[in-house]
Amino acid sequence: MRAFQVLVLVAVCVAANAGYIGYADAGYGGLQGYSGGGYQGADDGHADYYAYPKYAYDYSVSDPHTGDHKSQWESRDGDVVKGAYTLAEPDGTTRIVEYTADKHNGFNAVVKRIGHAQHPQVYNTHNDGAGYYGYH
Repeated sequence: MRAFQVLVLVAVCVAANAGYIGYADAGYGGLQGYSGGGYQGADDGHADYYAYPKYAYDYSVSDPHTGDHKSQWESRDGDVVKGAYTLAEPDGTTRIVEYTADKHNGFNAVVKRIGHAQHPQVYNTHNDGAGYYGYH
C-alpha cells in the first residue's frame, strides 16, 4: 500500500512539473507567460479582434544567366484582392495571368500567352539500343 501512495505522489509531481496541473487562469499548459493577451482579457480594456486587411506588394526577377524572367504584383483592400503575374515560358512565350478575388464572385483569373511557341527540331541520331544516357 505504501508503494502505491509513493507512486501516486510521484505521478502528481511529474504532472505538475510538466504543466498539466497548474493555476486555473494561468493560460495554456499552466504557464504564466501565455495568459492574458489581446484576446483573453487584457487589462487595458481594449482588445483588437479584427484588423482591416490592406496590403500591396510587387517584385520582379530578371536573370539573363538562367533565363528566369518573372514579375508579380498584388493588392488587397478588405475582401477584394487584385493581382497579376508574368513569366517567361521555356518555349519562348510569355504567360500573363491577371486575377481578382472577392466574396461575391470568388476567384477569377484570365490567362494570356504572348508570342509564338518555338520548339527545337529533334533529329534522330543513331541508337545502339543502350537506352537513355546509355543505361539499360
